[in-house]
Parts: sequence; structure tokens; C-alpha cells
Amino acid sequence: MEPDERARTVRASSGDPLVGRLLDRRYRIGPRIARGGMASVYEATDIRLDRVVAIKVMHPGLGDDDEFAARFVREARAAAKLSHPNVVGVFDQGEEDGVVFLAMELVPGHTLRDVIRKEAPMSPSRALALMEPVLSALAAAHRAGLIHRDIKPENVLIADDGRVKVADFGLAKAVSTDTQHTATGGVLIGTVSYLAPELVVDGRSDARADVYAAGVVMYELLTGHKPHEGESPIQVAYKHVHEDVPPPSAIVPGLPAYVDALVARATARDRGQRPADAAVLLHQLHRVSQALGAGVPEDPELVADLMPVRADVVDLPDLDDGPEWLDTSDLAEVRHEPVEHRTTAVPVLPASVVPAPRGGIDRLPVPRADSGPVAARPRRSRRGPITLLLAVLLVAALAGGAWWFGSARYTTTPGVLGVEQATAEAELTKAGLESDVGDPAYSESVAAGLVLSTDPEPGDRVLDGGTVTLVLSAGPERYAVPEVTGQTLDQAQDALLGSNLAFGKAIEKFSETAPEGVVIASDPVAGTSLKPDAAVNLVVSMGRKPLNLKDFTGKSADRAEQVMEKRGLVVDRDQEEYSDTVPAGLVIGQNPTSGTLFKGETVTIVVSKGPELVEVPQVVAMGVEAATERLEALGFEVDVENSDNYIGVGFVFSSDPDAGELVPKGSTVTLYLI
Repeated sequence: MEPDERARTVRASSGDPLVGRLLDRRYRIGPRIARGGMASVYEATDIRLDRVVAIKVMHPGLGDDDEFAARFVREARAAAKLSHPNVVGVFDQGEEDGVVFLAMELVPGHTLRDVIRKEAPMSPSRALALMEPVLSALAAAHRAGLIHRDIKPENVLIADDGRVKVADFGLAKAVSTDTQHTATGGVLIGTVSYLAPELVVDGRSDARADVYAAGVVMYELLTGHKPHEGESPIQVAYKHVHEDVPPPSAIVPGLPAYVDALVARATARDRGQRPADAAVLLHQLHRVSQALGAGVPEDPELVADLMPVRADVVDLPDLDDGPEWLDTSDLAEVRHEPVEHRTTAVPVLPASVVPAPRGGIDRLPVPRADSGPVAARPRRSRRGPITLLLAVLLVAALAGGAWWFGSARYTTTPGVLGVEQATAEAELTKAGLESDVGDPAYSESVAAGLVLSTDPEPGDRVLDGGTVTLVLSAGPERYAVPEVTGQTLDQAQDALLGSNLAFGKAIEKFSETAPEGVVIASDPVAGTSLKPDAAVNLVVSMGRKPLNLKDFTGKSADRAEQVMEKRGLVVDRDQEEYSDTVPAGLVIGQNPTSGTLFKGETVTIVVSKGPELVEVPQVVAMGVEAATERLEALGFEVDVENSDNYIGVGFVFSSDPDAGELVPKGSTVTLYLI
């Protein structure tokens, strides 16, 4: 079969148009080995250098834009210059008929995600040993001016020989260059569980974003959990911005405080508190590793060095120079609490109508004692009381207006969480509020149909007669394992991704009915409800099981039939033959005698009947010549001897064997003459 014809056959059987294709007249594309949000990875053969490589192909559409393709080329060239033992090497980059690809080093093995599933939570020493080569790779990239922007366990490859390599250097930066993400729009590149807060807020980042992601991975190795989880990616991103990563010891008690401090420093929400780049974090990791190796349970000095500084107290402006009527005696110390960053509309009054200061007119500004000579008291005028009255009325009006605009028009949102929709609407109506139902949201703790949250939240202020939006729980987020039996492995992986599930591993198994490469089962089975991103293993057919045939010639025919039928072969033993050399019941011959067969195929054996037996005829009283002729005609050998009673007559007196006996054809019959 010609190469092009063979490639078309492979493409047809796999269902993937790239499989079997010769890309850029150099890379023969093999099976797909991974699939992500932006690209798929294929095993391929570099026919020029006769080596196996990994080809990462961008999904259709991403490479159509000329500007994107130009950025991709620039970043691929930059990544190719990065030579480090812990970085997956980039060999080549190209484009053919809209297919934008990278040729990279193929690393047989598994990912850090697989290690987390099997080992986490793990010991601090093990976790830091895994993170050290990752940070070493990032440090080299940061020195070269590259930012990864998508550090996550799936991008950390662990070879079969234990080598740790970081993949996708420069790729995320190529995609997100000049792209800004905000809370209201834009594109956000990266996995939300590992995004630094500044990437969520404005989409701009530096090496410290990689440091943050590495800190999250470190937390996951130590605890087996991601630090921030939510019902949706938006909720997770919100937590990255507004909540600190908790200390790992909160989940795994007994961890040294300096391990908590290392994670806290790497994942500080204020990027000014984080290490400047991965090289600095690597140095800090080495200090912690040394403390662990020495068996130090506590090291307050190391904790103090690593723990980020919290700016809890907000400096107040100096009020001493303000007007004398401003009373500052009861201004308590104001401490900065974690801000929830809600946007609340607050009416701003012009300076001319600021409410009267506390204390009324007695606290109005008065001349200072040192303000100069006091002028002679003017003549009393009726304008004074009138002015005073107007001032009082103005202050009262302003105070009333401030009260009305500040609080009188508002009521408090009642708490209706965890109740049915009808009950919640009745409570809101009772409070003089309108109700609306928003999009439902998944919840692991609130039953389906009950109120999960409200906007505004319970206890928040809302205008009288305003509307409170109810968010009803859709129950736990679960997805059914799709039916993938009969699909190719690539098609089944796509079906799992489309069902918000993850592909676990392929388990190969022989099948007498399914062609090679076709999925014959899933684990869990189709229809099983799973959490999002739960791993599903696929059982893939290896085709029919080959059977190595044994030659049973000279062996028992019954035993040969028993063994071959037990292995699923069909035995034809209808042929039987006489044999002077092979005893009866043994196999004289077999077809085929060796090779590979499959279940249900036929093996023919010839069974020996032993030597052919012939009855010795009656030749007594016959002349010796006539007796000899008769015996030889039946295939016997004839031997003539004189009997003890020989008198020279020449007739047969007796024979050995006697007449009527069955003896093998060709046996010798002795004639005794009288």
C-alpha cells in the first residue's frame, strides 16, 4: 500500500482528519494523545530526522487571524530559544492550510495532575521536591523575558524516568498578548483555578502571575484540594481577587508554619508582596526544604521572613487643621477589613448643602482667641434672630433631606435563603419588595428548587418597593457519562469534554467483536452522574486476540482437541489414516501446524488408525506355490520351512500365524510343509 493511501486509510479509521497526514512535508501525524481548550497534541514522526515528536495543533479558528498567527510565531521563536532540562523543548513551528502547529519534544509518561490524584495530600518534602524543577524552569523563562501564564498540573509532565518538564512555554503569552480581561468583558487566557488576581481584574501580568500559579499548585500538592472552589468559574475568579489562599495546615494539621508562610508569600493577593520572579521563590523554597530536611519543627525567624506583610490599618487624614466645629473626640481607630467590592450607588450632595455638624449651632465656627483685636460690638439688629432662625431651618431641612436620601427610603433585604420560591416571594411582598427570579445556579449544599442567594444579599439595604432577585438552586452540578461505545478514542474524548467530564486513561483490551481502536466500555458506565471534570476511563479494543498455534503431531488426538477447543479454536478430526509408524489415536498430521490464529478459526488434524490389519487366509493342504501366491497377493511376506513331519509331499501342513488371525499388512507368514 502506498504511503498516501495508507494515510487516508488511517484517517478514515480514526475519524480525525489530521491523523495520518504529512504536515509541512515533514511530520507524519499519529494518534492524538491530549486535548486542551486551545490545542490538541498528537504523536508524530519527523521523517527527516527519523525521531518521534509531539505536534501541538491549534484548534480551528484560533490560527485564522493573521495578527494572532504573527504573535504565535514570535512567541514560538522565543520559546525555542529557551533551553533548560526542565522545559519541554520546542523544535519547530509552522503553518499549512490554516493549521498552525508547534513541533515539540515528546515526553512519554504522565502529568502532575495524575500524581495529585494518586498521592495528594503528600508530605511537604515530596511536594517541594516536585515543585523545585518547575520553579527552576520558570526561573529560566523569567530570566529570558518569557511569562508562562498557564501554570497548572496538566502542564507539568513527568517522564517515565522521573524527569519533570514544564510544557507550553510562550504559548499562553502568544495568545494573550495585547489582550486585556476585565470584569465586564474581554478574553481571559488560562485556567481559572490558578489565575493571579491581577489577571482577573485587568488581564495584565508579569512574572509574579506565574509565581502565584506555582503557589496554588504547591497548595494543591500539600492538601489535595484547590484553594478556591465555587459553583461557577466566575465565583472562583471572584475568590482569587477577594479572598486569601488559606494556609495548607487548615486542611492538613501538623504542617510547619514556615510551609504555610511559603505558600502565603507565593499567593499573596497584593503582587507587591510576592517574590519578584520564580528565581526568588526557588530560593525561598530551598530555605524551607533545608529546614524540613533538618527536621526543624518551628522556625519563627524563617516564618517572619517569608510571611507577607499585611497592611491592616488605614491611615486617617490629619484633622487638626480642620474647622473648630468638627468634633473628632469619638473618631475610633478605623481598621481595613477585607473588602467585598460591591458597587453601591451613594447620592453625593454638593458642598453647599452639607448637613449641619454634630452639636448644632453651638459648634459653628467662632473666631480664635489669637485672631486679632475684637472690633467694637455693633448695634443690635433684628437681623440676627432672623438669620439664626433661617440657619436653624436650613440645618433642619438639610438634616431631614440627608436622613431621607440616606436611610429613610431604604429597607433591609429579608433573609430568605434555603426556602422555596413561593415562601421567599411571600416574605419579600410582606417587606414591601418586588421579587424576580434569576438564572439558577448549581449547589452542593442547597437542595434543588430552594433559594441559593439573593441580590441584594440578606441584610443589605434596598429601596422601598425595590426588586430582589432570587437565585434558585439547581442542585449539585452533575453530568451523565455519555454513551461512547463504538466510537474511536478521539471521538470518545471529545464526547467527555463536551459533557464537562475529563478523560482519565485508556485501558486496552482484546475484543472479538470491536475493531482495534474502538471504545468498548467506559468506567464508570454510561449514564453515571459525576461531578464536573471527573475522570472517566475508556476501555479501548486491541482487536481480536491472537492465538499462537502449537503443533500436536505425534501427540494424543483427544488432548489436542481439548486444548485447542478450550482456546476457542474449532478442531476438524474427521480424517483418519492407517499408519505403520504412528500408533492409533495419535495425530499423524495437522493443518496449519503453526502460526497465529484467531478465535473461531479451524484446525484440521489427521488421526492415526494404527497399522492396517489383514486376516490370514486358509492355506493348509495347498501346494506351497499356490499358498505363497495367495499370501503375497494380500500383502504378506512368505517364509517356507519343513515341518517336523516332513515327508517331501510339498503341501502346507500349517501356518504361523494361523488362518483367521488379524495381523498388520506386510507381516511375515511362515508356511510349514509336510
